[in-house]
Amino acid sequence: MPEALVAFSLAAALLTMTPGLDTALVLRTAGVEGPRQALLAGLGVCGGCLAWGAAVAVGLGALLSVSEFAYTVLRWAGALYLLWLGWTMLRQARDGLAAEGSTGIPPATGGQRWFVRGLLTNLLNPKVGVFYVTFLPQFLPAGVPATSFMLLLAAVHALLSMVWFAALVAATRPLGRLLRRAAVVRTLDRVTGGVLIAFGLRLALESRR
Repeated sequence: MPEALVAFSLAAALLTMTPGLDTALVLRTAGVEGPRQALLAGLGVCGGCLAWGAAVAVGLGALLSVSEFAYTVLRWAGALYLLWLGWTMLRQARDGLAAEGSTGIPPATGGQRWFVRGLLTNLLNPKVGVFYVTFLPQFLPAGVPATSFMLLLAAVHALLSMVWFAALVAATRPLGRLLRRAAVVRTLDRVTGGVLIAFGLRLALESRR
């Protein structure tokens, strides 16, 4: 079992550090809204990983692999959410809502807004579920209870992701004042909004493999 955990940790670490939607979301949130909000968004992403891991562990995640309807519904929900979030950021930049000291986002109570944003970004991506269904079982040793071990693997992935997000947030701290300038915020919103829309369009148009 230790060998399987080490192998999974190395593979998960490489996948976690690969640039993608989660990284773009956390970086934008850290640069524009602050480190605490970015960590909460990252925590939401990790919560989504744990939820997918639990679904796979009890067999629900396999539904996405065998049901075209379930996959399509979740795919379109995720695509629409990403398109809406990306358009919101582009509109903020266009309308000048991302002025210094204001990001155009209403204040959140207890950080719920940022946590939910990260959580939904992860949960509404069916490819994460399919990835977990196909990836986690490869590291399941013989004779080990599948449910508890897959939950452990999901927890390891979530922990590695949170460490990576914390490193990203720490890297933005020295540039905090620069990143909060109005022109820079508008640029970040345009870039991140464009990335989210690109991911949303790809999710909507990509045929299932």
